[in-house]
Amino acid sequence: MSVINFSELPISTLATYLKSATHLNQQDILPLSISATTEPSYPIGTNIDIYHFKQQWQQLHKQSIQNEPLQYISSTESIEKQQVDWLINLFDTVFAAKNVVLVRGDNDPEYFPATATHPARIEFAHGFFQSALHEISHWSLAGAHRRTLPDFGYWYAPDGRTEAQQKAFEQVEIKPQAIECLFSLMCGRSFRVSQDNLHANFDTSQSTFAIDVYHQAQLYINQPQNLPTDAKTLLTVFAFVCHDTIETGR
Repeated sequence: MSVINFSELPISTLATYLKSATHLNQQDILPLSISATTEPSYPIGTNIDIYHFKQQWQQLHKQSIQNEPLQYISSTESIEKQQVDWLINLFDTVFAAKNVVLVRGDNDPEYFPATATHPARIEFAHGFFQSALHEISHWSLAGAHRRTLPDFGYWYAPDGRTEAQQKAFEQVEIKPQAIECLFSLMCGRSFRVSQDNLHANFDTSQSTFAIDVYHQAQLYINQPQNLPTDAKTLLTVFAFVCHDTIETGR
């Protein structure tokens, strides 16, 4: 099985589309003002100060690629923590009207639906940025009914699956991991698929999972209208906040 290079996906094509006036008008998220000499405010579903988030991301991204910790950051691990804090704040702001929060978990990821007194919680694993993106992708794909169910009502078997269970797992993971891939690339992060099968006792070399995820991500780029609405919203924010930073090197 050949190695799939997800960084070769044309993420800039998707970013250009998401930032286009046509798309923004369709989504009712056209920036109030875009000027090279002012600090614009981009209302995306809520009154979110994109410029503020962009400044924060530029600083964190610069330090991560230069491997020079900020004055208040002591290690690469802490830079990751700061990036996760940033992501949580961004997600909770963008989707404030959705009655959902992103939560740093200590154990395995889990989704808890909203109750009469608490918002829904998307708990991602062990405080990892990548896990957060993965769990957000599952949430974005879940319809209104599934969002009322613990873990969206999905079946899950832990690592150590049979060959048949592994094939079923990979089939349902294609779209979530394709969206996670787009989130990652738009943030300037690398991506690789997770087959979650470290303890498999059967031959996995013939699996087409990686190429299936690649093709699905490519399909979303070519036909972005097929992206789930909430995934498209977050990708649009990332396009304004993160992708410009990656492209310009600022």
